[in-house]
Amino acid sequence: MTPKVVSRNEWIAARKDLLAKEREATHVRDALSAERRNLPMVEIDKEYTFEGPTGKASLLDLFGKHRQLVVYHFMFPPDEEEGCSSCSFFADNVNHLEHLRSRDTNFAAISRAPIAKIEAFKARMGWDFPWYSSFGTDFNYDFHATQDETVAPVDYNFMDKAALEKAGKPWFCKGEQPGMSVFLRDENRVYHTYSTYARGTDNFSFTYNLLDLTPLGRQDGEWKIGGFKYHDKYSAED
Repeated sequence: MTPKVVSRNEWIAARKDLLAKEREATHVRDALSAERRNLPMVEIDKEYTFEGPTGKASLLDLFGKHRQLVVYHFMFPPDEEEGCSSCSFFADNVNHLEHLRSRDTNFAAISRAPIAKIEAFKARMGWDFPWYSSFGTDFNYDFHATQDETVAPVDYNFMDKAALEKAGKPWFCKGEQPGMSVFLRDENRVYHTYSTYARGTDNFSFTYNLLDLTPLGRQDGEWKIGGFKYHDKYSAED
């Protein structure tokens, strides 16, 4: 990258031009957030049983005492010993859930790996957020976080297999995939209100948001999700 060096006055003028665009983007984001809040909901009429560190839990249990629940679909298949490095990068940005819970909202990660593997990896990485196993259930397939045509038709980011292949994204047609889903409860009823996948999750990353402010940007082609190591695998040279 060759920097373009200008005078302070020229920089101020360019920065003001960009600020106008940033403000416009902020207003668009606010409007999208309002539209997202007004999406219709779907009642969950299937029972899901998860395994947590203290035993079995229902989807309703994951809310705790809160009305809202955000679930991160953490890529960790049953036959692996550690979770996805990209999902681990996201998890490193999850901290101090007290702030979220003060707004009547809980957070949990869910993976298909057995709970023993989840607990071992979680301890290694030093995380303390709630993390449950959906091993042996339909949850990942129903919320399109696992693609397996022998179980259910391919559907990722609201695109079927043909659409994904036509878009040049065949890698989304098989295996574990990242995503987030949001739920609301009303007494003992649970409603699915929102899901987002692929790049829809990267805006929740503290690291990405900071890198987006810098001249060199994300340094990963600007569109990829990932490319980071496990935080305990960086060397002094990194």
